[in-house]
Formats: sequence, C-alpha cells, structure tokens
Amino acid sequence: MVHELHFLREALREAEKAFSHGEVPVGALVVKEGRIISRAFNRKEFLQDPTAHAEVIAIREASRRLNSWRLTGCTLYTTVEPCIMCAGAIIQSRVERVVYSVADPKFGGVESLFRILSDGRVNHRPEVVKIELPEAARLLREFFELLRS
Repeated sequence: MVHELHFLREALREAEKAFSHGEVPVGALVVKEGRIISRAFNRKEFLQDPTAHAEVIAIREASRRLNSWRLTGCTLYTTVEPCIMCAGAIIQSRVERVVYSVADPKFGGVESLFRILSDGRVNHRPEVVKIELPEAARLLREFFELLRS
C-alpha cells in the first residue's frame, strides 16, 4: 500500500498541473515494475480534444515508450475514477491493474455509473483498487467551486 500511495501522490502532482492550466484536475501515471513509464494530466481545453483525458494520454505515451499497445504488467494510477471512454482504453491496452482515488458520480465507468472493468462480457478485466486520497477530492472541489464563481 505504501507504493500505491506514492504513485497516487505522483498522479496528484499531475492533477495539480491540470488545475494550474485551468483543466479539470485529473492526473494519471502508468507504472511497470515499480518504474513510472508515463505521466499525464487532462488537456481537453488546451488541445480542444475530447479524448485528451489524463488516462488516455498516459496510456498513449506508455505504449509509445514500451513500443507496444499491450500494457501487460502495467498499473494505471489515476486521481479520479476513469470514465467510460477511459475504461475502454484500459481494456483495449490490457492494463493489468487500475488504482484510483475519487469516485465520479457523473461519468464513472468503474463503479459509479457503470462497472465496465469488471463486466464479464469484456475480454480483459484488470484488477481495480480504490484508495481514497483526500487531497484529490479537495482539489476537484476547489476547481469546481472556482469555476462556478
């Protein structure tokens, strides 16, 4: 669990970058054999790309660095529950484990709206671990409070 918290906090650093750029503060990492392969934060606004979620960017970069679309043996750490699009990317890339912190009641594809990653009908079901990181929830709350004001 100590390693899990370390990597989630690294993902939180990415989320803080997103916050500072006016993006929804979500950060993600792909880790293999205890080494960070890629890191990313949301870039939807900057890139004007609806697919530029932290998880998708991190998966793309990890695939590029590992020269494989199969991220076997990799763990994706993300500060927020992956949405349905990101859950699809996780399945397609064969990420072995997903560790996330904050549930997403509006878009969540892991537990909140859908349970895509554990659905028996998909061909790949990664292990999923939820570890609450209060700082990640606080950052999201602060972002949306600022947005509304």
